[in-house]
Amino acid sequence: MRLLVNISIALALVVIVLGAYTRLTDAGLGCPDWPGCYGHLTVPSGEEKVSAAQQLFPDTPLEHQKAWNEMIHRYAAGLLGLMILIIAITAVVRQRKRAETPVKLPLLLLALVTFQAALGMWTVTLNLQPLIVMGHLLGGFTTLSLLYLLRLRLQRLHLPMGDPKARSIGGLAFVSLLVVVAQIALGGWVAANYAALACTELPICEGNWSANLDIAGAFSVPEAVTYQYGAHDYAERMTMHVTHRIGAIVTLLVVGFMLIRGYKSAQSSKIRSSLNWVTIALILQIALGISNVVLMLPIGVAVAHNLVGALLLLSLVGLNYKIARHA
Repeated sequence: MRLLVNISIALALVVIVLGAYTRLTDAGLGCPDWPGCYGHLTVPSGEEKVSAAQQLFPDTPLEHQKAWNEMIHRYAAGLLGLMILIIAITAVVRQRKRAETPVKLPLLLLALVTFQAALGMWTVTLNLQPLIVMGHLLGGFTTLSLLYLLRLRLQRLHLPMGDPKARSIGGLAFVSLLVVVAQIALGGWVAANYAALACTELPICEGNWSANLDIAGAFSVPEAVTYQYGAHDYAERMTMHVTHRIGAIVTLLVVGFMLIRGYKSAQSSKIRSSLNWVTIALILQIALGISNVVLMLPIGVAVAHNLVGALLLLSLVGLNYKIARHA
């Protein structure tokens, strides 16, 4: 079962990367139907199939590259769902044999990945509605985190118990985890509303940005036939972007303070190792965020920003788990 979970974690990371790439290449509606593509299990090819696809969806011209980006993402997500189903079945069978295997967590994962499939469908059928797109992203990150938590539980991590210094940073580590989750949600909202390039200067935004802030508009969902390429005006997108940047500063301060306290108090080598991973991921994530602005959102950097965000989240999940076991 450990092997299944490890493979699923790797696959979940691949799905997150593919999802980011699909979004950044504007391929979220590369296939206008779900779960297939223009009525087929794969992207239609050949003059006859392409012609039939265009007749079926006359308002959505077939772009093969975008369609394949979307379908490869769906195939990977479907394979991940199948892996989680196998994990859940294995956990139930092993429990019936009285083996010490977590069952609730695999079943929760199965329920979550089923809901993720529904969000994937609604992403297409509701034409990239931002709340659905952001929810889909958060669902993917949650799936990855729960798989990693399951891996930690299967490892039966043994740590010295009753260390008060480890307990002293438990609250800070948990707050850091919540702050990072909130920042990921803000990043998802920025991406879902095509606001990543709404500010192109540092440290905050160009011009008299503070006078143009529109919090209410930025976090609303306007009525639109399609949300591809965004449905908010510039002031609203700029507000989203500024909020995400301020969130990055808050994240740096909160997580940085937790790391300083942690390095001063941690005695366990395993907890210090987790602190090292958090530090590396945090530095990389800040650097990638700045690079996105300076380099005008190159796809490779933007995809890496999503991936390292996921790794930062996992490092904090691991840190919190080890502190809980240590205390």
